[in-house]
Amino acid sequence: MLPSHGKGRRFEPFYAHWNIKSWAVLIPKYHLSKISTEVEGSIPSVPTRIIPFTGNEYEKPYWKDREVPEVSILEQIKKLVELQKIDAEIYEFKKGLKEKPALIEEFKERFEEQKTDLKGLEEKLKTLQLERKAKELDLQIKEQDIAKANTQLSQIKTNKEYTAKLTEIEYIKSDQSILEEKILISYEEIDRLTALIGKEKTVLVEEEKKFLAQKKEVEDTVKEIQQKVKVLETKRNQIVPDIDRITLARYERILVNKEGLAIVSIQGNACGGCYMNVPAQMINEIKMHDKIVYCEMCARMLYLEEDLK
Repeated sequence: MLPSHGKGRRFEPFYAHWNIKSWAVLIPKYHLSKISTEVEGSIPSVPTRIIPFTGNEYEKPYWKDREVPEVSILEQIKKLVELQKIDAEIYEFKKGLKEKPALIEEFKERFEEQKTDLKGLEEKLKTLQLERKAKELDLQIKEQDIAKANTQLSQIKTNKEYTAKLTEIEYIKSDQSILEEKILISYEEIDRLTALIGKEKTVLVEEEKKFLAQKKEVEDTVKEIQQKVKVLETKRNQIVPDIDRITLARYERILVNKEGLAIVSIQGNACGGCYMNVPAQMINEIKMHDKIVYCEMCARMLYLEEDLK
């Protein structure tokens, strides 16, 4: 009898409904070499194949017994150097792409500055014109005051009043003369400023043409660079699959942190990236091609030019 499992249901072996003609299971060496059961429809009694593991069998992954092709360190280095040449070009191109918008902005700022200067001159001209009109209005008032005072002279009966009125007229005429002088100066200033504005407008038109031409040139250069980067990235994608995944990840991390230069050659006895001395023992390790060697100072990957021949 099988144990009850509620409402008449019974526990059954996990293999109770299997219907397999031939099979084999991989089990540790201390398990039974045969499994049999009398349950109808269950797994038939068959011999099992035992893999003789050493140590703890459960700690050894199933793929450890597969044959994995060895990765040649020298071939990996050659691929990395080939990749570095492409990445160095991509880095410089992308660096240029970052600078181009700043160049356009510089041209634009220069042009906008000239527009602002012109606007300032126009505002100054407007102010001078308003001041001149105000002075001309004051001059009209002075002329009216003089005419009124002259009319009052004929009505004065005493010498004292007559003298006082003459003095008043003289003061008005003096103010009138000052106003006339200021109006003349303002006319000259307005004429000078008007001529300057006309000249600046002509210059600004030429500067605008120059700015638009420079902008177009930069934009065309950007498109050209983007196309070159696209071509290089296509070449890069053809090389990447041939490089070990972990090695590639390290390379790309260094590439980002070291301004586009991840693998460098030994120059003399120095690192080609930071130019610090590389010990002879480390150079010997590079020659052995057992592993990828990193500079102790800048952490870049190292190789020997002679290995590429």
